[in-house]
Amino acid sequence: MGFLSGSASFARYRITNDPTGVFGEEHLKLLSEHKIKSSGRNLYEQPSVGFLGGAHILDTKFDFEKNILEEAMHFAIRIDSCQIPGPIKRAWTHIELSGALKDNPSGRPSKVQREEARDAVEARCAEESKKGNYQKMTVIPILWDSATETLFVGNTSEKTIDFCLSFMHDVFELEFSKISSGKLALEFANSAETTAAVYDASPAPFHPGTEGKVIWWNGMKDNYDFLGNEFLLWLWWNWQINDGTILLNDDSEVAGLFARSLSLDCPLGENGKETISSDSPVTLPEAVLAIRNGKLPRKAGLTLVRNGEQYDLALQAETFSIGSARIKQLGNDVAAADHFDRIESLRQLVATLDLTFDVFCTARFSGEWAKELQKIQSWLTSDQAAKKTNKQKAA
Repeated sequence: MGFLSGSASFARYRITNDPTGVFGEEHLKLLSEHKIKSSGRNLYEQPSVGFLGGAHILDTKFDFEKNILEEAMHFAIRIDSCQIPGPIKRAWTHIELSGALKDNPSGRPSKVQREEARDAVEARCAEESKKGNYQKMTVIPILWDSATETLFVGNTSEKTIDFCLSFMHDVFELEFSKISSGKLALEFANSAETTAAVYDASPAPFHPGTEGKVIWWNGMKDNYDFLGNEFLLWLWWNWQINDGTILLNDDSEVAGLFARSLSLDCPLGENGKETISSDSPVTLPEAVLAIRNGKLPRKAGLTLVRNGEQYDLALQAETFSIGSARIKQLGNDVAAADHFDRIESLRQLVATLDLTFDVFCTARFSGEWAKELQKIQSWLTSDQAAKKTNKQKAA
């Protein structure tokens, strides 16, 4: 369960303040004190939140060997709620109104009758919740990695993640900052002393004579997540001209390709969205046509290989959340079963992705970006991408 086996989908949060110190018995005590339990309250109005041991949906036992893995702690958060299906609520409303309309000559419910029916349905929802009916249990795996000051949250729903982060803050007094493409760009800029370049950044015009515009960005202050869309397009171009290999800033190399799926969207909001599923989606003519018409990648399946490990994942461009990540050591069918090795492989997965993004940032915020952008523009408007595509398909 969670991050220790199988595939993993997660969002990452940088821990900006951690007053708890080295993992130990005090952490386990807090987990146990705030474990999930029956609250006896109306789950329809307020969900119940608590910790799990991480082994399964009913695991409320915590111990050093299971949960503390050197510089990481693995557990889960469970959110219990009452989610009554819409058709059921509509049926209850119909029943309430049917009874009220018996003595109504007009045959239509009055405003007062509709309000009374709504109140009756809400009361019935609360009663069903108290009985334990329609209960839903949502389990969110958590990996708290002190080595990288990162909290891995095994969910990509903002509402669910907000529950988890609020709960973690209340129990451990942690403070967080979401790791998105814009956040990573700012971290890179701080280390490279090019912060002003990021602050002044706006969407790049990938087609000559156009003005860079992204409707899902809309000039929002302190938000540079449009750089994630540019990263995927730059990666597409870079892998094609360099045969799928990029030299990273730590002198290692990452080989990669786009695989399985690709979602593109019109940054102007005019030409709609499309999702392409294929072993190699960027080799299809419709993918080339989409980027030539100005669409940008918003989510892509990637295969990355670095330092003897292969990572298959889906990357959401703006949030940098990762879906269905699978790790495989080259030469083996499966990753090592050891939990310590698994956590280190997860660290290397995100390090590989972040180092690749750093190479993009090096180009994006340097004095050479204008020349690089011109090369990408030429690639988009020439037959180079199509010729490469046909060559790859023939192979």
